[in-house]
Amino acid sequence: MPESVPLNVAVIGLGVGEQHARTYARENSSHLKWLYDLDEERAASLAGLLGDVGVAKNEAAIFNDEQTDVVSIASYDDDHFDQVIKGLEAGKTLFVEKPLCRTVDELQKIKAAWEKAGQPPVETNLVLRAAPLYIWLKQEIAAGTFGDIYAIDGDYLYGRIHKIIDGWRKGVNNYSVMSGGGIHMIDLMVWLTGKSPSSVSSVGNRISTEGTSFQFNDFMASTFRFPSGMIARITANFGCVHRHHHVLRIFGTKATFIYDDQGARLHTTRDENAQATPIDLDPLPASKGSLIETFLKTIQSNTFTPEQSKAAVQHNINVVSIVAAADRAVLSNQEESILYV
Repeated sequence: MPESVPLNVAVIGLGVGEQHARTYARENSSHLKWLYDLDEERAASLAGLLGDVGVAKNEAAIFNDEQTDVVSIASYDDDHFDQVIKGLEAGKTLFVEKPLCRTVDELQKIKAAWEKAGQPPVETNLVLRAAPLYIWLKQEIAAGTFGDIYAIDGDYLYGRIHKIIDGWRKGVNNYSVMSGGGIHMIDLMVWLTGKSPSSVSSVGNRISTEGTSFQFNDFMASTFRFPSGMIARITANFGCVHRHHHVLRIFGTKATFIYDDQGARLHTTRDENAQATPIDLDPLPASKGSLIETFLKTIQSNTFTPEQSKAAVQHNINVVSIVAAADRAVLSNQEESILYV
């Protein structure tokens, strides 16, 4: 498609999807054509603020519109699978809030539909990849600054317990905090190192939400084994008394990286008298729409080769394969092999 022609976009779900909509509305490369939400008044109100935007009566109005090029899916987690399938069958390019879906069975069906559709671009909003700190960190790892990485620790500290006690998450069958939040740290684990784990063991509890309407684990910890011998430990902590935050530690034979609420720093010596080097880069992207901007430019300019586009989609599929195995492991109480789709 010529770069001068804006892509027609629709957004389904206007929780975090409102930030999607605002991003599309201000981008020259896109025309926000449709909004859809279960709360029609909410959609109408946002459409009024953003200008020439239609309010769809249902999902079908969006998927059946041949002029809509891109669909942003930001609905509840358990709705993603069905909507992704409908989008692929309708020939749409998709931008999907995490998680893409929740089980290996769903992944297999999505991959089959994606291949049948001609392998169109499909991105997942694992937005920490767009943070300046992690872009720098990926470059340093590739440059050999860390030597051989042997361990990674990542903690996703949700700090918003009210959202699982009172919000929509309590109504999602088998809601997973790893799928709903810890997935960000799993994505970083794979994206930064270029390595994929082979097995995982998990434990979980719901002590923080005991006696509430939330009936699933609010804390989950998973340990991943890699063919290289590397070990990674990822936690999804939705009940913590803490501000919304994440922590990452990367241990290599030449350097150690730590990011927590004291900031980011790099250790390059075991000298007890040496100070770590502060890394003054933002650990968060400019907005939750940061990946959308890159996604649109990639589509319009044909920046990616078909092989690169396919690899990007496969990465997103692999991340869900890993999360699904972690969820199986917490139920089986034993180490689970990761089944890559």
